[in-house]
Amino acid sequence: MKSQSNTKQVSNKVQSALCDVKVYSDKGSLALRFPLRHNALWELQDGKSLKGKAKCLGIGKYGFSADNPDDWKRASNIASQLESDLDHPEWDKLFDRTLAKYGLGGGKYAKLADIIQLPGTVQALPELTVGAMWEAYLVWKKTVVEETTFTAKYGKFTKLIDGKVWHRKNNTYSQKSGLILSTINLDNCQATVEALTELVSADKFNLNRELSRAFEYAQTKGLLVNPTTVNPFTADKFSVPVVTTQQKYADKVVNGETVAWHETEDETALENDRRAFTKVERDLIIKAFYESERPRQKNIAPLIEFYFLTGCRTSEALSLTWKDLDFDRNLIRFSKSLGQRTHKVKNTKTGEARLFYFSDTSRLKALLLEIKADKTEGLIFPSSNEGYRNSAEISLLWRDKYRKGVLANGEEVEYFYPGIVSQLVRDGKIGGYLCAYHTRHTYITLTAYANSHNTDALLHIASSCGNSVDVILRHYLGRIESTELVEV
Repeated sequence: MKSQSNTKQVSNKVQSALCDVKVYSDKGSLALRFPLRHNALWELQDGKSLKGKAKCLGIGKYGFSADNPDDWKRASNIASQLESDLDHPEWDKLFDRTLAKYGLGGGKYAKLADIIQLPGTVQALPELTVGAMWEAYLVWKKTVVEETTFTAKYGKFTKLIDGKVWHRKNNTYSQKSGLILSTINLDNCQATVEALTELVSADKFNLNRELSRAFEYAQTKGLLVNPTTVNPFTADKFSVPVVTTQQKYADKVVNGETVAWHETEDETALENDRRAFTKVERDLIIKAFYESERPRQKNIAPLIEFYFLTGCRTSEALSLTWKDLDFDRNLIRFSKSLGQRTHKVKNTKTGEARLFYFSDTSRLKALLLEIKADKTEGLIFPSSNEGYRNSAEISLLWRDKYRKGVLANGEEVEYFYPGIVSQLVRDGKIGGYLCAYHTRHTYITLTAYANSHNTDALLHIASSCGNSVDVILRHYLGRIESTELVEV
């Protein structure tokens, strides 16, 4: 409390030295006190005499708190602008009788403006709306992010701003009623807060953060109508922890069983530790896909085997064409990837093309020749209609899937589709579940261990998989728990 008090005193002291319109604390809110030379104007504005007392204007209703140092700074800026306009020789043209110009619009003076006609005053232009600010921001953002990211991330934000509400039950959007962010002016802080408050926590935090960046962009580009307009999307507003307390200590479902939080490992840490299947587990998974009785699982068996034999990323394999293969030189050229949502071809994750070499007698070459047959063009791993595969399909065939439905008689039912890898875990044939991306970690781990004695081979693995020797040494070979140091 002491530090807050000191901050207020310093803020007030600095402002007082420069401006005769004083900022002060009034019952927890901020207020402005005007010098007596401005009384004649305020008596005309209010329609009553001030009886020789200074005009005081409370601004707490506009979101100015005495406990917030930033609000003191904002109020000081407004006070300076008010004094500058009121003391100017052409004050009658500069002063906005509605106070909207100063970020204080919407109060009684907005209504009085229709009655009291001050000579020569000019109506302040309305501030930019959230929607207009966002559209300007998107025009720039589209030039600096991948199309996949733009469509997935910013498309969702746009729907939230336009008041579109997602319904999980029927997988559709509907238009919400009440406050909609896109129509709110940026200087209406209270309305923006109310509109954001209605969103769920995750959406609220992420959207607020992006809107704050959009405001900074608009401010930098000079798009704001009034220079005194402040950012209504402060970074700490609506902030929530990445993992809430409720989520941290909630029970988790592991392999269909509910487990207490202290009996599980952190999911994020597990996903980042480059876990891998053993060679035996790898071959069991590949065999299970080939021998599956479900046509869709059996159909992607060659693709699963390809992942395990190259360590490429999911999106890279789905965009490969036969032109990317050179059987004379025994190489694959990974130069592009497939956007998951847009289904458009883009650069690889690293932005660089790389060559993957294989031998004449390799299992990989035999697989590719078998798939190729007499094909000379088109995708290597197309969908059933010869188009691009959906990467989500691979995940759904890899792991278990549950789907709820409603019968004709109104009875709710749940359908279960067992995934290949999930089933192998249940049958005790492999040690544990890992997602499909771990096919990449498996290839790098198995190949790196087999060639750990050869530095040139490690460099070859790193370049062909799109990482570095340092990553392989630290995160793959560096995880040998039985390693003992020689004492000196």
